[in-house]
Amino acid sequence: MRFIHLCSKLKLFYEQISIPAGMFPVKNNTDQTEPPEKQGKPRILLAPLDWGLGHATRCIPLIRELLAQGADVVLGGSGLSGKLLQAEFPQLPYLEIPSASIRYSRKGFFLPLKILLQTPAFIRQMKEENRWLRQTVEEWQLDAIISDNRYGLYHPGIPSVLITHQLAIKTGLGKTADGLIRRKNYRQLKNFSSCWIPDTAQEGGLAGELAHPDKKPVIPYRYIGPLTRFSRSTALAEPGRLLILLSGPEPQRTQLEERILKDLHRCPGLITLVRGVDLSAPLLPSTSQIRIYNQLPAAELEKEMQLAEWVISRTGYTTLMDIFPLRKKSILVPTPGQPEQEYLGLYHGVKRHALIIPQEQFQLLTALDEARSFPYSFPLAEANKELPGLVSGFLRSLH
Repeated sequence: MRFIHLCSKLKLFYEQISIPAGMFPVKNNTDQTEPPEKQGKPRILLAPLDWGLGHATRCIPLIRELLAQGADVVLGGSGLSGKLLQAEFPQLPYLEIPSASIRYSRKGFFLPLKILLQTPAFIRQMKEENRWLRQTVEEWQLDAIISDNRYGLYHPGIPSVLITHQLAIKTGLGKTADGLIRRKNYRQLKNFSSCWIPDTAQEGGLAGELAHPDKKPVIPYRYIGPLTRFSRSTALAEPGRLLILLSGPEPQRTQLEERILKDLHRCPGLITLVRGVDLSAPLLPSTSQIRIYNQLPAAELEKEMQLAEWVISRTGYTTLMDIFPLRKKSILVPTPGQPEQEYLGLYHGVKRHALIIPQEQFQLLTALDEARSFPYSFPLAEANKELPGLVSGFLRSLH
């Protein structure tokens, strides 16, 4: 049971992608060891999981709202997701949290074995997280903790909130295994004061069964609506403009990139391709029609998202929360071997929220032709709408 649970956690915690070092240079914010004097504001530690960037990016609007309502926010993190938050909020103190370095298999078939060999490191990480937190709560005089999928960050003496969209976890091993994992997950949730679910309260929502299982946790929980760092804009999308966002573990990222590049020059209209690789990686040549970047800063990526008529990307949950509220026509390619992405692809494909194409069947020109006649039916998903009321109520509870 422990093996199945750990495989699922490590494999499915949203954005589990291999991210190269150096992607987010941090200029001003460094790990801070001396806590500043409290100014009468509630001091809150906010710490996302560092396996991929999705947990960090979806916390950005929450951090902004906490700051807007007068909270004293301390960032906690590790790895590239920690650097992303430091780059986004260089004025905030940042604390490095113990973290295990997760290694992924090149073949989805061998992933469970690869994860099994790392099980001791995962267990050790949760224990080290909790030990680190108990010391940090005293040193920094924390009033509350908000953890995005870091299951070791809870404290019995102060409110401890866990953010997750996976009340139910898809293992790829059938309903019996899924049910066992859910019960184990709920036992871990009991360590927290409450659970915030980034999805709509309506049955199904954006995460489907992941966030809306038949059996809910016993601790207080609240659907807080989709979260995105992007804002709705009145700017009109340019007809035919295409944005391609690549991500995922290697070699899957490269395999999809190769499928796209061989036909990219034959596509009409303006095209932006964000490769999702290290900033120091060799640049692919751009043209007046096709612009290729290794990475884009958040502000530029938001602009590209607003202007695009079509978006090609993976089916990671944070990506869906970015795309659907903007009502973008999307062509989504689930990462092979990731049951969560495969489930979300099937779920949204049936509802016609997006055109879903398996990677092994993906052909760029064929996909675009199919998308032009696809009957898109956008979900009702207004992002960040619940945040002002959520944060206001949470801060009042701390006084």
